[in-house]
Amino acid sequence: MGDKIALEMRYGATNYLPLPVVLSRGEGVWLWDDEGRRYLDMLSAYSAVSFGYGHPKLLATLNAQAQRLAVTSRAFHSDTLGPFLAKLCEITGMDRALPMSTGAEGVETAIKCVRKWGYQVKKIPEGQAEIIVCAGNFHGRTSTIVGFSSEAQYREGFGPFSGGFRPVPFGDVRALQKAITPHTAAFLVEPVQGEAGIVVPPDGYLAEAALVCKANNVLMVVDEVQTGLGRTGKLFAIHHENVKPDGIILGKALGGGLLPVSAFCAKESVMGVFKPGDHGSTFGGNALGAAVGLKAIEVLIDEKLSERSATMGAYLLKRLKAISSPVVADVRGKGLLIGVELDPKRVSARQFVETLLKHGVLSKDTHGTVARFAPPLIVTREELDWAVDRIRDALGEYGPVYDKEAA
Repeated sequence: MGDKIALEMRYGATNYLPLPVVLSRGEGVWLWDDEGRRYLDMLSAYSAVSFGYGHPKLLATLNAQAQRLAVTSRAFHSDTLGPFLAKLCEITGMDRALPMSTGAEGVETAIKCVRKWGYQVKKIPEGQAEIIVCAGNFHGRTSTIVGFSSEAQYREGFGPFSGGFRPVPFGDVRALQKAITPHTAAFLVEPVQGEAGIVVPPDGYLAEAALVCKANNVLMVVDEVQTGLGRTGKLFAIHHENVKPDGIILGKALGGGLLPVSAFCAKESVMGVFKPGDHGSTFGGNALGAAVGLKAIEVLIDEKLSERSATMGAYLLKRLKAISSPVVADVRGKGLLIGVELDPKRVSARQFVETLLKHGVLSKDTHGTVARFAPPLIVTREELDWAVDRIRDALGEYGPVYDKEAA
């Protein structure tokens, strides 16, 4: 293991600091390292592996399509893209879909689209369109996107930035209303802020924000790259409040944990501003990605994974909230997207996830204070019980742990 880590660190850029484990195999919700030790995956590659490792239907689709046709570029039509786009529009309630590869590409696509809508449809003066974003946001790592991040590290050394973004506090509808001007084209928001530490807004926030946007002729675009496709217990997190935005960005789980597949889906009045040559991607909408993306959606629906996420997520949240530990400050989340906030005076989140690793649980820290727990949606109650027992053991290394209900 040590030699493989050393090789990666020697030749790879130092933009990541992985946990000291070398993974070599996965099956279901489990991963094995190169020395045969087993771990329960409680990260799911930030929701990209919602279907678990080695899902037979997804693998069969991948293998069959790869042998038939993989990449041709959008210079031609393929027999898999049309059905994939139709399914995307069906599940999102949108009129058109523009396929890309990564989530960040999906966000960049949305930014270009709403700006052009602002100029062509809303008649904002050229070069003055603004997009309202939320403090604590994480929409990707391109230079445009980090330019409107409120996280200092994401911005440091990467300027100058393009501008045109106005930040407001997340969860504050009044701040959104106040920030809107005649030059506001859109409001870009995550239904739950993942990278910020699984921050859940107040009930009704998204529905109220949608009303404010509609009243002011401002597009509402939701970034469901991490929260969509069942992660929060609904097909999309906006469904918790019956919100229908003007555009929705998808990614991560859309590729079935096998390929990078993303999409920006929007109403006809919004997406209609694009004409041939305005935007594109070499790999966006490739035949292989379209086939796997379509199958991923079918598996999600057929196996009722959104409903499973709601049930298993409520169970996991209840069990985690029942643990009393001097180092736990808060437990929060929706569906199978849960964050455990730790007291940084007692233990850093990085230190805690390293301890979890020793106990056979894979997680990831964020902002130094939160450990994320987001297992594949196929996880069973027995597997969650196993994970919670290991989490209790790990917490026990930092102070006495007991069950609140038992006390």
